[in-house]
Amino acid sequence: MSSLSSNNLTKNQALVLTALSRSSNPMTAYHILDVLHTYGLRAPPQVYRALDKLIELGLVHRLESLNAFMSCQQPDCLPNTIAFAICDQCDNVREISDSSFAIHLKVIAEKTGLKPSKSTIEVHGMCKTCQKID
Repeated sequence: MSSLSSNNLTKNQALVLTALSRSSNPMTAYHILDVLHTYGLRAPPQVYRALDKLIELGLVHRLESLNAFMSCQQPDCLPNTIAFAICDQCDNVREISDSSFAIHLKVIAEKTGLKPSKSTIEVHGMCKTCQKID
């Protein structure tokens, strides 16, 4: 995660980051807009601009399969190589940041002639808690 302080963020960026940090589950842009409507965010482009910058700074991740966003949970996050474990039952998402994993993915990509710039892996299944309930 970037060491950037919230003082360096715009008001909208700080609001979006706070909303995501307080949420126990990933949030869609429209859910973020609903939560922050009373704070002056009125239009989707305001949320998307804030999200784009927060992603660029490594403070937020986009979950492609859920079309949702979450704040970075790993202090040693490798922003260009991220993996997520997503529970399909309770929507719990765990961020996985592992340098050996990143190296392995880079080697695999390079074997195909690709110079990787970013990779995001999403593994769906059922978390331990939901497995006990099922």
